[in-house]
Amino acid sequence: MIPTIHDPHLVQIRPVRVRTPQGCEECLSLGTPWVHLRLCLTCGHVGCCDSSPLRHARAHATELHPIVRSLEPGEDWRWCYPHEAFV
Repeated sequence: MIPTIHDPHLVQIRPVRVRTPQGCEECLSLGTPWVHLRLCLTCGHVGCCDSSPLRHARAHATELHPIVRSLEPGEDWRWCYPHEAFV
């Protein structure tokens, strides 16, 4: 089990629909590769992880919504970018 913290950003979590289940929204548009996918838990944006060349999930979190979850099969963890912590 991954340890979690109490995070004030958790109130921003909403039921979401995955906007681009086929991959990172920006990478699909740009034709660039990604490594792993992250789902914004406020709006359903799909972005690429920090190991990906363009780190779209972090950019989205910095500009808009801070909490994501892994969109990788078999993973169910959530991450808060401002706190750099599992939530």
